[in-house]
Amino acid sequence: ILEYNKAIIDAICDIVPAIKPQAAYYELYSWQGMWALSETVRYAQSKGMIVIMDGKRNDIGSTMQAYAKAHLGTTALRDQQQAAFGSDMLTVNGYLGSDGIKPLLPICDEKDKGIFVLVKTSNPSSGEFQDRIIDGRPLYEWVGEKVAQWGESHMGNEYSYVGAVVGATYPEMGKTLRKIMPKTFILVPGYGAQGGQGKDLVHFFNEDGLGAIINSSRGIIAAYKQEAYAQFGPQNFAEASRQAVKDMIADIDGALQAAK
Repeated sequence: ILEYNKAIIDAICDIVPAIKPQAAYYELYSWQGMWALSETVRYAQSKGMIVIMDGKRNDIGSTMQAYAKAHLGTTALRDQQQAAFGSDMLTVNGYLGSDGIKPLLPICDEKDKGIFVLVKTSNPSSGEFQDRIIDGRPLYEWVGEKVAQWGESHMGNEYSYVGAVVGATYPEMGKTLRKIMPKTFILVPGYGAQGGQGKDLVHFFNEDGLGAIINSSRGIIAAYKQEAYAQFGPQNFAEASRQAVKDMIADIDGALQAAK
């Protein structure tokens, strides 16, 4: 796993700003998987990349503080403060309310780290709860407003340390949420394998073309399995990933240019 990850990171680190490892897949392989995850984080950062840990953590009080320290901060070990995973950002589920978010915010401020709160996810059944009308508006809008409020007092330069997750498969909702959260980085899953395209992403960005982080997982790390990149073959999987990134960049940039 680690060598595969390193090969892809080497192939794309000059044209991709961040990686988003999915913690669950590493947990499948017990301590060896968690070791590979930790080493992947460190290797990507050594190449100048930002690491967004996709853990979707959700709890309150001391338990959420432990998640914050494990993924974003440091913990005491043999009388020294050491980073466990040392990620730069962490995906979190905000549906426990402020009690599940506030324990993260001091570490974000202190360590210059960030979180991405689930607001409107890309999966088909997300509407079962997230689209419910509450006091005349869908629930995801209320959550988006809360994300913006949490972020107001936890600002970096132009954007808040409190980001949002909004799926590429719901572009009209993304347009609404961008207006609700103008100072929020939006992490946008669902591009590629889940059906999202460049033309769907325009409204996730601010007018200056910034503010959105577009995520493609299988479309990049398993690009060699796609018909479009089959000529690379399994042995050149990293080169296939690089070409898939280039095509993704061109697609998104073309859509942004066309929208001007």
